[in-house]
Amino acid sequence: MIRLFAAIAIPPDVAETLNRRQSGLPGAKWRPAEALHVTLAFYGEMDERRADEVASELSRAGGGPFEIELSGVGAFGEGHRTHAVWAGVAPNDRLDVLAGRCRAAGERAGLKLEKRAYRPHVTLAYLKPQADPARIAAWIQGHNLLRSPPIRVDRFGLYSSVLTHDGSHYALEREYPL
Repeated sequence: MIRLFAAIAIPPDVAETLNRRQSGLPGAKWRPAEALHVTLAFYGEMDERRADEVASELSRAGGGPFEIELSGVGAFGEGHRTHAVWAGVAPNDRLDVLAGRCRAAGERAGLKLEKRAYRPHVTLAYLKPQADPARIAAWIQGHNLLRSPPIRVDRFGLYSSVLTHDGSHYALEREYPL
């Protein structure tokens, strides 16, 4: 079995800028630069045959290069149930279309995907349950003016994810030009 998702990698210069913000929040397990990405579609676990079908269907998801910008920060969860902090992505129709095409590729390959609204973001850290909600709020307030320069998106990837006690580790399985 293999666990897969489609995503846009964050370029090294933008990742470096994000890494400089990854401090000052006790209980945060900060994501390394090579793990920073914008998920387009999460497919979950599947066998090799189904993975090959997803990979093949994704080759039809192109649509031409475009740009995205990171904008603001936030958190998933509330109070002591806050489990992640993230950098947001400014609204972008082209990104939404690409995410929809990646989702459709999974459905054409026979996957049943979660039905939730697409909220593009870059996960910066996963939080331990004991993370202080006041410290989380202070970190968000201190970084909420985050803005990146335009990020050119001319490709996306199909990534595998392996869960370990140190967190998820990702490997690029295939890359698709736009």
